Amino acid sequence: MVNGSAADREPELTTPQQWRDFLRDHGALFLRTANEYQRPYLDPEQVATGWMGRAAATENSIAAAERRLGVRFPPTYRSFLLASDGWDGVGGWVSVVWPCAEIYWLRDSESGQDLIEVYTEVEQETLEKQGVAEPDEEKLSLLFGRALAVAEGEDFWLFDPTETGPNGEWPAYLFTPKYGELEQFGSFSALFHDDRRLLEQFAEMQR
Repeated sequence: MVNGSAADREPELTTPQQWRDFLRDHGALFLRTANEYQRPYLDPEQVATGWMGRAAATENSIAAAERRLGVRFPPTYRSFLLASDGWDGVGGWVSVVWPCAEIYWLRDSESGQDLIEVYTEVEQETLEKQGVAEPDEEKLSLLFGRALAVAEGEDFWLFDPTETGPNGEWPAYLFTPKYGELEQFGSFSALFHDDRRLLEQFAEMQR
């Protein structure tokens, strides 16, 4: 597992207005770097406005999602939802950030069950070969069993709500199934900052 330390040093986006400003810039950057596979899925209004999100979530809709899942969302994620209830213009191999009504426990999905099964087998085989068990927190099968899925495409954005930092944030993860790689960030805000840097790299390559 890799820590996204550079993104964690970026300023936290703690208010809806900060998110709106950030997302407008992010949307414009996404449109500049969108490839031939992404462009056909863009709505004409998104192309015209550069806003890749939706209307802001209401406090009532956020509270309903929290009741459904039995958690209270961390501050930067709540502020994001109050700016835009979901986001379509994500960089890299993540297609969509789910609106709050569609965030789900990874274990309750078919893909999540497959990941848990595969990594349970891999970890058991590793234990049998090496004779040494990894600490529980390093087992991906356990993380997948407790994670909330916030965004996905080929890759996933995940939350671990069992750990809460002093600032009220949950660890956020980028998981890349193709390579079996997991990158940890200190918050949802840091995860989005990392995505922004990826888009900036694409833009630089296109010059």
